[in-house]
Amino acid sequence: MRRRGFTLLTLASIASPGLALGQDWKGQVKEFRIGLLGGENTQDRLKRYDSYQKLLQEKLGIPVKIFPAADYAGVMQGLAAGQLDATEFSPSAFAGTWLDCHCVEPVVVPQEKDGSIFYIAAMVVRKDAGINSIDDMKGHSLAFTDPNSASGYLIPSVTLRAKGIDLADGKYFSRVGFSGGHEQGVVAVLNRQYDACVVWTSGQGDESTGFTRGVLRSMVDKGMLKMADVKVIWKSDKVPNGPWTVRSALPAGLKQEFHDFMRDLPLSHKDIYDSIEQGTGVGYEDATLDIYKGMIALREAERGANRR
Repeated sequence: MRRRGFTLLTLASIASPGLALGQDWKGQVKEFRIGLLGGENTQDRLKRYDSYQKLLQEKLGIPVKIFPAADYAGVMQGLAAGQLDATEFSPSAFAGTWLDCHCVEPVVVPQEKDGSIFYIAAMVVRKDAGINSIDDMKGHSLAFTDPNSASGYLIPSVTLRAKGIDLADGKYFSRVGFSGGHEQGVVAVLNRQYDACVVWTSGQGDESTGFTRGVLRSMVDKGMLKMADVKVIWKSDKVPNGPWTVRSALPAGLKQEFHDFMRDLPLSHKDIYDSIEQGTGVGYEDATLDIYKGMIALREAERGANRR
């Protein structure tokens, strides 16, 4: 009887490998820990993810805990150390973590309103600053977001250096610093602490409402910003949206359930999807490492330059 039972179980597992995968991970994982990147005040971040956390906990059947970090590095280190299980990374933070440990893998990537998976970096100034281009920024101050942000540092810094602008010598910009987050950068510009900041935005839709998605749109929606008070003076080329990412060491069954949950989220719970994705995206696409190879190469080149 034992032999027959073993054979039936084995045959069932072969016929339906998803069944075995779906049943094996709950004995190994007691909770699912999600890190939230910095860039928005903690209260707003937790509020946006409240319904998401509850729904995912219900679907997985284990406790789901949310950990907001002060900056991008906190989440990167948490994933690498096995203290966090998942996050929605910026593309640069994903590339940096992958280079650090090769211990993370992309799951899904958000789609914009037109179905694409790209966004842009934008440089923003006060409307009344008399600044209309990067050329006009000479002698003015610039706030980057975070060293591990693609739109808030990596892409604009590469662009500026390609124009022959040295970010450190003080000859072009009067001052360069980090605001600590996209939202904080815009607030610093509004309060005249910096003349310009760089942020992420979909770059699609009506600019007067902050575009379809991104920090400008979320601040407009929260009543923190009127687009009539600011001006976008530079836009980057397309940048791949950051992926929802998991630790590679997680059980395959758990990774599959998380993937399926994320793919279904915009279909079955559009309000929760809109809340966590900050705007009017249309869904998710399966993410692959190939999407981020260009970003990984940029991060690797940046590290090489810094070691010289």
